[in-house]
Amino acid sequence: MRTFSLARAAFVISLFCIAFVALGARVAYLQTYNRQQTIGRAERQQHQDQVLRARRGSIFDANSILMAGTVQTQTLYVDPKFMQQVYEGEGRSLIQMDEDIEKLATIIDRDSFEISQILSDRATSRFVKLAEKLDEPTCDAIVELNLPGVGLIPESDRTYPMGSIAAHVLGGSGKDGHGLEGIEMKFDKLLQGKDGMIRVLKDAKRRAIATAADDYLPPLHGRHIVLTLDANIQMIVEQQLADTCDKYKAVRGEAVVMNPTTGEVLALANWPTFNPQNLGDSATATRRNRVLTDPYEPGSTFKPFIAGPALASRQTRVNEVFPIRGPRWRTPYGRTITDVHGYDSLAMWDVLVKSSNIGMAMLAQRMGNTTLYRGITGFGFGRPTGIELPGEDGGVIHPLNKWTKFSTDSVAQGYEVMVTPMQLARAFCAYANGGRLVAPRLVKGVLDAEGNIVARPGQGNVASLTPQAIDPMTAADMKRVLCDVLIRGTGQGARSATWNVFGKTGTAHISQGKAGYAADKYTSSFIGGAPAENPKLVIAFIIHEPDRAYAVKQGMSYYGGAVAAPGAVQTLERSLAYLNIPASPDLPLPSPDVASVLYNYNAKQYAKPKPKAEKPTATAATPVE
Repeated sequence: MRTFSLARAAFVISLFCIAFVALGARVAYLQTYNRQQTIGRAERQQHQDQVLRARRGSIFDANSILMAGTVQTQTLYVDPKFMQQVYEGEGRSLIQMDEDIEKLATIIDRDSFEISQILSDRATSRFVKLAEKLDEPTCDAIVELNLPGVGLIPESDRTYPMGSIAAHVLGGSGKDGHGLEGIEMKFDKLLQGKDGMIRVLKDAKRRAIATAADDYLPPLHGRHIVLTLDANIQMIVEQQLADTCDKYKAVRGEAVVMNPTTGEVLALANWPTFNPQNLGDSATATRRNRVLTDPYEPGSTFKPFIAGPALASRQTRVNEVFPIRGPRWRTPYGRTITDVHGYDSLAMWDVLVKSSNIGMAMLAQRMGNTTLYRGITGFGFGRPTGIELPGEDGGVIHPLNKWTKFSTDSVAQGYEVMVTPMQLARAFCAYANGGRLVAPRLVKGVLDAEGNIVARPGQGNVASLTPQAIDPMTAADMKRVLCDVLIRGTGQGARSATWNVFGKTGTAHISQGKAGYAADKYTSSFIGGAPAENPKLVIAFIIHEPDRAYAVKQGMSYYGGAVAAPGAVQTLERSLAYLNIPASPDLPLPSPDVASVLYNYNAKQYAKPKPKAEKPTATAATPVE
């Protein structure tokens, strides 16, 4: 029998004391120096933070038609490490695991061996994405399997139910949900909203068991934006633009339709176009919103913005006769100005109607560069319109100190200046609304909680941005003169049988830089509005580089009156019919003092033509600019 040993008892007691001291020191350390790290580790083990994604706001047209929306989908993920631990810890066999994976693969239509290989290669990973954009029946089938480590994450999928319609306005968004082009990018923060958060208490198997009230922050969903666009008019515009570009084998085209009274943009289109649903499949050049970003030399469509200020300042009258004297005129400094057709004389009225370069050059010489500059900048040319889209170009109006004696005649013919289709449409609205320079806008407002349209944050007072560009009387005179363009002038092949349309055609040679202007490349365009007695719509319709050789071979003209005017007028006709605008009354005849000086005037020309199923193609015999 072993006897009691004092030394051995002291040794054992010493060991216990040392253990208690070490334990006490450890507790003291954890409660003082390492307290925060310990609490943090416990928090991470017991709690899990989950981000509650905010739903991106929708985009509607003016009639509440959905143009861009968000669909809730689910993403399937697997936690390979946890899955393996569960199967091993619960005594399940690897065969059972393979069978469960095969069931999962069948539901998501993937190869089971491929999934097994992925899970094997990333065995220590805590998150592996297996499938995206799953519909509700598929998700229900996955949940029914109740597989360990398999979960679903709600995701938002941006969708464009109208396909490519208004693509250059809407733009598009990336996989991260942020806008990349157009309205989607311009108002990304407004549409995006703000994510929320929930903190969940989990058990040892990572299953949620509780959530405290203070641990829940709901997401702030994005605002819904309402545009001024009318989806029906937008479709009409895109169809007419595509048909015209295809008919004349053009390189590209743009069109804008505006409400001249409010400045609301009812349609904005570029051709060729793209589908925002598949943003990555389109070329960068195709996605350029050239209505805003690519200024060009407008040619004869610029002439109304020279003639208007000249009439307003009484430097000419609509019945003043200019001595044109043939198709060529030599300026005092030796430059030769040419017209397509030769006239002995033309009243100012017909200088616009027949689009005489000589008459406009004579008028510009009288006005001088300072008056010319003041007149065209008064219509907003040379600066951005401020429309709510990214990338707008202000165009080019050179400072007055850079103008030369050649500038006088060039500007009068629509050269040596560059404008965007949006600037051109906005300026023409002044002749439709009594002289006001409206502020173009695309966003009507946002929806509040009750579904009412309210001003978006930061939206200013539109009325304060509408200065007077021209006096009302001059605007009315110009509008009446421009009605004759489609009756007796360069656009008569596109005349409407139902509404009185006023407008101006244009055909501009395309600059090749130092190589000069191309002899066979043109921009064919038309700006117009209707009905003349109470304008509801204004349009700018621009076709770049119609194939001249093809047009000649087909017996067609390549001038603006033949290429752009028919498509623009047909767009106006279809849109006015859609808006239920009554047919126009007979257009008043020019006053006797004007009629007496007009070229080949015949009152019978003003009788409305009979409606035709298809507009005739203008030929070389039709007056051209």
